[in-house]
Amino acid sequence: MTAARSAVRADLEQVFRAGYPAVVAVAARVLGSRDEAEDVAQEVFLSFARSTVPAAEAPGWLAVAAAHTALNHLRSGRRRAAREEAAADGSRPVPDVAEDVLLRAERSRVRAALARLPRRQAVALVLRHSGLSYADVAAALDLSPGSVGTTVRRAETALREELTRRAPVR
Repeated sequence: MTAARSAVRADLEQVFRAGYPAVVAVAARVLGSRDEAEDVAQEVFLSFARSTVPAAEAPGWLAVAAAHTALNHLRSGRRRAAREEAAADGSRPVPDVAEDVLLRAERSRVRAALARLPRRQAVALVLRHSGLSYADVAAALDLSPGSVGTTVRRAETALREELTRRAPVR
């Protein structure tokens, strides 16, 4: 066994197999792209592999790390290059171009507004809308379960306000 091989966490494969679908789901909820979500999952599991987080705490840690990493990708503008590349590839037929453009624009607007929210609110909102229970969100963000609902409602209100403030003029 090589030194590099012995440095790998013994629990990494088990945590990866159990947590990968949830990590990708959280990241995809933020990014709107499974391919990009899988890239985020790779980063998250590399971080987990270097961490000392106990395997029992991995689900919450992974969910928060996925949300943070996806928000970082969203904020960094890395998606712009992928969108430009996809736009240059006109090989796939689009049944209704107008509807597709409007839907993409609206999703982009919501993601941009989400990226402008305070990080704790954005993460709570993403985790809750990714299917995590109040208890899971509370554990992941080190909140009391009773405050999760308030945090999520405040995040939803802030998101609506952000969308209204930057609403396109028609």
